[in-house]
Order: sequence, then C-alpha cells, then structure tokens
Amino acid sequence: MKMAMAMAGLYKRVLPSPPAVDFASSDGKQLFIEAIQNGTMEGFYRLISYFQTQSEPAYCGLASLSMVLNALAIDPGRKWKGPWRWFDESMLDCCEPLEKVKEKGISFGKLVCLAHCAGAKVQAFRTNQSFLDDFRKFVVRCSTSDDCHIISSYHRATFKQTGTGHFSPIGGYHAGRDMALILDVARFKYPPHWVPLRLLWEAMESVDEATRQCRGFLLISRPHRDPGLLYTLSCKHESWVKVAKYLMDDVPNLVKTDDVKDVHKVLSVVFSSLPSHFGEFIKWIAEVRRREDGSQNLSLEENGRLSLKFVAMVQNFCLGRLVLQRGIAVRKPVLDA
Repeated sequence: MKMAMAMAGLYKRVLPSPPAVDFASSDGKQLFIEAIQNGTMEGFYRLISYFQTQSEPAYCGLASLSMVLNALAIDPGRKWKGPWRWFDESMLDCCEPLEKVKEKGISFGKLVCLAHCAGAKVQAFRTNQSFLDDFRKFVVRCSTSDDCHIISSYHRATFKQTGTGHFSPIGGYHAGRDMALILDVARFKYPPHWVPLRLLWEAMESVDEATRQCRGFLLISRPHRDPGLLYTLSCKHESWVKVAKYLMDDVPNLVKTDDVKDVHKVLSVVFSSLPSHFGEFIKWIAEVRRREDGSQNLSLEENGRLSLKFVAMVQNFCLGRLVLQRGIAVRKPVLDA
C-alpha cells in the first residue's frame, strides 16, 4: 500500500510523433546538426544556457520569460537571493499576482506587460494581426543571431499533446524541412521537440477561451536604454497596492465627466486628485533605490526623476487605456493586457 502511494502521480508523457520530433532522437539530432551547419541555431546557445523547467504547472509563461530575459543578459535591477540579481519566476509579479498565475496561468497580453516591465524590448503579434510568412521571417532572424528570442503561445492539441494553452521559447529553425525547435519549459512532461512551422502557426491561431482572442508570439530583445526603476519593484508592497487601487478604482470615475476630452485634461484631473499616501509611495521607491545602489541620500534631481518615471508609467500603462476607452486620440500605443 505504501509503495502504491509512493508511485502515484505522473512521470512524463510520451511525445506524439508525428507531428513532433524528439530533440534527442536520431532524427532530432540530424535536424540539429543540419540546422547548425545552415547557421539557424545561433540563438540556441544562449537559450540552452539558461533553460529552465517551470516551477509550477501553470508557470509556463513566467518560466519562458525569465529564461529569455536571462539569455538576453537583462539586469532585473533588484536582488533575487543573497547579493545576486537574477530573473526568476517569483520576481515576475508586477502585472498579475503570482497567486492568480499559479491558479489559472497568464494571458498573452499580461505576458507582454511583464516583458515590458522587466525592461525588455517587446513586439507582440497575434495571429489575426500577422501572417505565417512574417512569423517565419522572425524565427529565421532570431535563429541566426543571439540578440533576440521568440516566445510562442500555442495550443498543445494541435500537436496531439495533452493540455491546452502553453508558452515556450523557440530555440532554432531547420530551413530545409521548415521546422522550429520548441524548448518546452514543461520538461517534466515533454522534452524539447521539433515541429513543422506551419503547424505551430496553426496552434497559435487557436483562440484563448479566457480572453476570447487569438494566441501569437512575442519577439523579445534587449532595449536601447536601461529599464525604468519602477519596473523592478514588487507589486505586493503596501504603497504600490494603494496607488494601484487608486488607478484601477478611482481614476475611471474621475475621467467620466464630459469635461475630460483630451490627454492633458485627463492628466490634470488625475494628478490633482492624488491620494494622500502618494508621497509615501515615492519615498518607498527612493528607499529601494538607496538600498540597491548603496547611496545614503538621493539628490533632488534623482527624486524628480523618480516622479517623472511614475508619471510616464501611468500615462503608458494605465491612463492610456482609459483614454482609448473614452475615444480620445493618443499618440502612444498601449499594451493589450
């Protein structure tokens, strides 16, 4: 009885082949060798150096993103453990509470938000807004260099695999057979495997039942500037929770009046109605910065810069969406979260 209880549970799955080709199989190895010879495995080396298994059954998006961020050598700007700065799934909590991700996973739009907040340059493409040929060009681009990587959002059923929606990075490409290498972060379930690119596109064309939108892919690369300080802070801190509540609950009511008809008016109304605890929020940000860089005091210029970064964040990620909902034209695009 004790032995039966100890053996309960699942140990991996058999990879349905076809359509997938196991990376470690004879055919998979041959595809790998030929792709190396053709120069379409350049992005593989950095990705495989940081390849990780998702720590929770629903953490495929977080594992894929932290893997790619580390492969791109993007500094998270805050400590992971001990003195080390390193991207880990537990640090990707600024766009969706980890408890919710652990329970239900993360949507395509929220993963895009996370990538932006982590300091990466992100281009997001849903399949109803792009084409197979475009996808192939991006796969080739990231397979022939190591300065960008692709995370694919697809439905496993297309490959006869168990499960539903899934995220994983693309590790390489075989031009002759038009196949992509999926570095499946659910390594407890399936190993890395090659799949026909056209079939992967079909898997991405499926509609996410939770959002009613098509899946797609993220093209992620290093930014040309350092990430903003606010993007490195935990959303669990009390100061951030209070400000977030103001943005989500109070701001929509503030901009409902007919007098608010342009971006400048929106900003004026919002910032003239800031809650009393907003000052504590700025002080908290400054304290985090002081602890991280070892400085004892922040200059007036630095304090001002922190405030401006908050304003930019609000305009880009919060107010922009509200303005669009009211039909007011804005110049900057907002995330589809």
